[in-house]
Amino acid sequence: MTTQARDLRTFPVHLGLGARVEAQPAFTGMDWYAAYAQRTVADGGEGRLVSLYDFTSGWDMWEMHPQGDELVVCLSGEVTLIQEYPDGRLHSETLRAGQYIVNPAGVWHTADVAQAASMLFVTAGLGTEARPR
Repeated sequence: MTTQARDLRTFPVHLGLGARVEAQPAFTGMDWYAAYAQRTVADGGEGRLVSLYDFTSGWDMWEMHPQGDELVVCLSGEVTLIQEYPDGRLHSETLRAGQYIVNPAGVWHTADVAQAASMLFVTAGLGTEARPR
């Protein structure tokens, strides 16, 4: 546990079993996720990753979380989240500061950002998959 203020953009946290909040090491890139999965494997599908990202352009990939829902909160700016459901149906929703949406488990999603946006994610990350956009 850390008792010092940290920037969530650099230091995500893990919400674990027993209502634990576990500070994570600094985010260093895509390889960080594999190490995170190893550190938190004991929590299985009930663990959640809390992270914050700033975006200045749309995503170049789709992602999907098979083990649980993901909460997406727009903190600033504007972002259009695009969801692809298993039946092929697409849903597009524009979020502004203070608004949120849920990516249900098994739904592929991506985002378009017109100028800039900050977004908070609470993710059931176990088994996350990605594909090019």
